[in-house]
Amino acid sequence: MLIGEVARRSGVSARMLRHYESLGLIRPSGRTGSGYRQFSEDDIRRIFHIESLRSLGLSLREIGRALDDPGFTPSALVGDLVHRTRERIAAETELLTRLRRIDAAEPARWEDVLQVVALLQALGSKSPDARQRAALSTADGPPLPVEALVEAALSETEPNVAGTLRWALARSGDGVTALLAEGLSSPVAAVRGRAVQCLAEMPGDETTAHLRRALADPDAVVRGCAALALGARGVDGAIPALVDMIVAGRNDTDAADALSVLAGDAGTADRIAVRLVDRLAHGATGASARGRLTQALGSVPGATAARALADLTHDEDRAVAFTATYLLRSRDAS
Repeated sequence: MLIGEVARRSGVSARMLRHYESLGLIRPSGRTGSGYRQFSEDDIRRIFHIESLRSLGLSLREIGRALDDPGFTPSALVGDLVHRTRERIAAETELLTRLRRIDAAEPARWEDVLQVVALLQALGSKSPDARQRAALSTADGPPLPVEALVEAALSETEPNVAGTLRWALARSGDGVTALLAEGLSSPVAAVRGRAVQCLAEMPGDETTAHLRRALADPDAVVRGCAALALGARGVDGAIPALVDMIVAGRNDTDAADALSVLAGDAGTADRIAVRLVDRLAHGATGASARGRLTQALGSVPGATAARALADLTHDEDRAVAFTATYLLRSRDAS
């Protein structure tokens, strides 16, 4: 069979077949009297083998080893191919993400495209200063794609940069809340916590609903962050989590302040006082936690809290009794 017929049957161009021959990958079985290459059925079968291995991403050199080296084993090479393919997919995915974000910015000129690219690169910089400048640039520069800002905010560990990113997100308009809410489903507690911190600076009932959802988070820090945000919004559903924070000594001062704000409503104040007293009566509550609970009770107005403090002046724990006495006198003086 001559090379033209082989090319038609195999789908490999005559030029590529000659290239394979120059590399020693194929060797025509013979030649005609006129010197033309002749290929056998075995030659064609080998060509199909070469094309199959090329489809897996093997180089021509690797294909030659695979076909001619009796001691060659595919396991290591296939593992390397898997690794290389994953790297290529990751690179292509990153490129696609960058292109989508540039498209979302709706650039009118190539200068705008270059500016958005520079800002996206700055957001991913290892320098906190560069990341912060990129976030600040949203005030008077081209708008950064919301997806990029959200991704940056959910991965940022530098407090000052994180604060600037939250500020930028709060100015970004529609779509931010839904994207941040997706962060609440992250398997990483730190990411969920950052999502809550960002949502805390977003107004609206939709944001409040997402923060309520975070009250059920398995991580205590995330629950506490959501409770503080909800307390500032006057949501009494945050009360149990705020009391838990006081017991644990985790941002207990902020939690007590949030309870004090919620206690502006008389009915809510009574519910807060009852919950604080219930935790004081819990046998597993330690001495330091009892002291913090008593101090929190002092910031709650109403008769229920006053009666509880009066009872606590006789507490067997001298520190708790002293704190309750002081707080009760301060209430009477005011």
